[in-house]
Amino acid sequence: MTPGQRLLTRAAPRTAQGFVSHWTAVAGLRLHVRSRAAATGRPWVLLHGLAVSHRYLMPTAAALTGGPVHVPDLPGFGLSGKPRQVFDVEQHAAVIAAWMDTEGITAARVLANSFGCQVAVELAVRRPDLVSALVLVGPTVDPAAPTATGQARRWLADLVWEDARQARIIAADVRDARPRRILTTLRLSVRHRIDHRLPLVQAPVLFLRGEHDPIAPPRWLRQAARLTPYAVTDVVPAAGHNAITTAGTVVARRAVAFAAHSAVGK
Repeated sequence: MTPGQRLLTRAAPRTAQGFVSHWTAVAGLRLHVRSRAAATGRPWVLLHGLAVSHRYLMPTAAALTGGPVHVPDLPGFGLSGKPRQVFDVEQHAAVIAAWMDTEGITAARVLANSFGCQVAVELAVRRPDLVSALVLVGPTVDPAAPTATGQARRWLADLVWEDARQARIIAADVRDARPRRILTTLRLSVRHRIDHRLPLVQAPVLFLRGEHDPIAPPRWLRQAARLTPYAVTDVVPAAGHNAITTAGTVVARRAVAFAAHSAVGK
């Protein structure tokens, strides 16, 4: 991460680099969204992973081009409201769909990381009108490690490949979400069978992983692509699971190129 990228991760709710914060009432919740306007182009919607928030997505969000960019905090995370209930994958997808309906966002290019990929896939299956393309970075849960313990072990193995300067971002996100919500969300995430949902996705999908990501290994991405009707895979060199943070410019470049190619293909 550059110094400018690190500052951007901590800027909300202040305006920074064109991004502003706003809160929308959705299904009785107060949803925080970090957005940057654009006059033309299909919108981007970015969905974060487990325990984190919009903050760690900002290096990629800032580098995206070709349309407005929206980075919501899922219910209970970041600067969004904290419902007592801990939402599962399907409930998070329903909230995002309701928010997009409220804002009039359709045919979005949805870019997600880790647990957010599960929410993105569920959104695409349930509401194909809202999703024109999917970019899934380090998608969980690999069926070869279908337990909370298995995922935790892979997460620990990933730490050696991550930039230590992410610690400040993650600490703020854990503070906002609290351990109970994080652990419960982890248990709910491993119950969601993304491999059963991928064959139902109608939008084109780019499966992307950091070169050293142990949470989404190459075998799993190849399997995921085989399960998905319209899919390709790619790798971000020298990155771990959080390529979306530590290699945001590269991830954004790959996402923009894929979305443009997919649009031409249609």
